[in-house]
Amino acid sequence: MASQSPRPSRYELSHAQWARIEGLLPGKAGDPGRTAADNRAFVNAVLWVLRSGARWSDLPPRYGPYKSVHKRFTRWAASGIWERVFTALTADRDNQYLMIDSSIVRAHAQAVTGKKGGEAALGRSRGGLSTKIHLAVDGQGRPVRFVLTGGQVNDITQAPALLAGFAPAFVLGDRGYDSRALVESIEATGASAVIPPRTCQRPRPFDAKRYRLRNRIERCFARLKQHRRVATRYDRNPANFLAFLYLAAMPLWIA
Repeated sequence: MASQSPRPSRYELSHAQWARIEGLLPGKAGDPGRTAADNRAFVNAVLWVLRSGARWSDLPPRYGPYKSVHKRFTRWAASGIWERVFTALTADRDNQYLMIDSSIVRAHAQAVTGKKGGEAALGRSRGGLSTKIHLAVDGQGRPVRFVLTGGQVNDITQAPALLAGFAPAFVLGDRGYDSRALVESIEATGASAVIPPRTCQRPRPFDAKRYRLRNRIERCFARLKQHRRVATRYDRNPANFLAFLYLAAMPLWIA
């Protein structure tokens, strides 16, 4: 018996979720150019690919020609539209806490072939070619910033980029972020660094009770990786992979 395609509602935005982002997308009435009446169908089509991990050519016919959907997705990724929508949603973040961490995802063979940027944000780590997702979340465990590097890149090197422009009261990170320079830079902004010291470093106090909240960023990674195109990198172009991350993060803000 042939397997049935997943129910549309499993992959698509609810009416309430769509209402949150509809006005943030290009093509609405009043924008230059043609009004995009099919924005919702287009976003749902991209979400189907993101969550299922399927090839673009496997996109169900109800979403329209897959080549048109893929071309539009790539164009929006290159012009930063997905990032702008994500940034608009995260403006209402919780500024008390900022938590930082990283996670490695394996690169599929199709992500390392061709001439479309496959070499960017890829590196060799344990297990082969991979990409490392450096993530910052707010106090509720919602993503506020992504940085992509090769899988071999040390976490602490991306901490300044994750923290730039934010003004939290507390910054939480694991021992991988323990360095005197980073702690001093955090404290210089008026924030408290909740980072446990490594055994090889000089002992210093840290708030162990607040540190327990850091599990929220671990749970965030787990939710992001429920999307198969986040759990495995299939995209040669790092801008496309980053765009999928923004899309995967949006339901955490508009649930």
